[in-house]
Amino acid sequence: MRIKLTPAFVRDASAPQKGDRIIYWDSGLRGFGLMVTRGGHRSYVVQYRHKRRSRRMAIDGVLSLDKARKHAKVLLGKVASGEDPLAERRKREGEGANTLKAVCEEYLDREAGRLRTVEDRRAVLERLVYPKLGARQIDEIRRTDIVRLLDKVEDENGPVMADHVLAYLRRVMTWHAGRSDDFRSPIVRGMARTKPSARRRQRTLADDELRAVWKAAEAEQSAFGYFVQFLLLTATRRNESAHMRRSEVSGIEWTIPQSRYKTGLELLVPLSPAAAAVLARIPKIGRSDLVFTTNGKQPLGGFSKFKREFDKACKVTGWTLHDLRRTARSLMGRAGVPTDHAERCLGHAMGAVRGTYDKYEYWDEKNRAFTALATLIERIINPPADNVRQLREDQHIPA
Repeated sequence: MRIKLTPAFVRDASAPQKGDRIIYWDSGLRGFGLMVTRGGHRSYVVQYRHKRRSRRMAIDGVLSLDKARKHAKVLLGKVASGEDPLAERRKREGEGANTLKAVCEEYLDREAGRLRTVEDRRAVLERLVYPKLGARQIDEIRRTDIVRLLDKVEDENGPVMADHVLAYLRRVMTWHAGRSDDFRSPIVRGMARTKPSARRRQRTLADDELRAVWKAAEAEQSAFGYFVQFLLLTATRRNESAHMRRSEVSGIEWTIPQSRYKTGLELLVPLSPAAAAVLARIPKIGRSDLVFTTNGKQPLGGFSKFKREFDKACKVTGWTLHDLRRTARSLMGRAGVPTDHAERCLGHAMGAVRGTYDKYEYWDEKNRAFTALATLIERIINPPADNVRQLREDQHIPA
């Protein structure tokens, strides 16, 4: 309905008899109108087209007709200049919720149940990404911005960490693109700084290195020192042990919950006497259920800082915490542990996925394997003084 809008008409305009609203279009200014809802609420609207799309933008009904008409002329002038006032308003309103940091935090919160490394991802983003790009609108971040960020991370933290940052950002941006009408991720193939084959490590600790690492850990008597020893004795991944809770241990059995294990299944780890002895030496902080912690509130973290100091103490460099898992697996083979038993100790599925009811399968075999591992580690740490022959590589575990 087109009519000349006047203050009197705005005041007395009737609500729609059908539908939930009616718009009275101003005959004096094309695209400007008064909208009245069934409940009697009044507001002004501006209707325009931008890139072949029809747009309707509300103007506060508290304004007088004269001020609303002047505001509408300003908006329509912007449209004539190629601008999209409604999109600009939405952008301003959504700026706080559409920054890269806000999107990342929403992603981490919503996907926390599906991510085993959510806290590690959060820490990397907070340390390396947010200071540079966190306050930027996610749809304003260009490929060149990400490339420059990766350059900086590679120069200061290495190419592998740069690839971790790239992987985390790719996941966030792909997730956001699936929830947005307009966003397209600027990340494309070929942005990685290393090749998967180059990242595949083969490093294991030699006997003299293992001895130095163990003795340094023993001398520290700290959460990180105990952590290093425990990783060697259980062949577990860093985060599986770092988030360990005392309530997960029953007797000589430690159950890693499926939420924290890579395969999404529970893993039962028999604890050798040596591993149990390490746990017994770790002081409990207050009522905390966490095993490896410095404050009783958060699990052990800040591994890079701890390890830098630890490397100075043990004088062994060029190794990572995950290399301890590979070292433990190699030592099992050296101690004569059958391959399939050693693989089960590491939680690797053998053939088909194991069901809930067979999680105790091979418990005795795994127990003997972890005991053999601990025995060999003890021989390496404290070799016989008279140079007694050490375990032959083909020695088998007694039944």
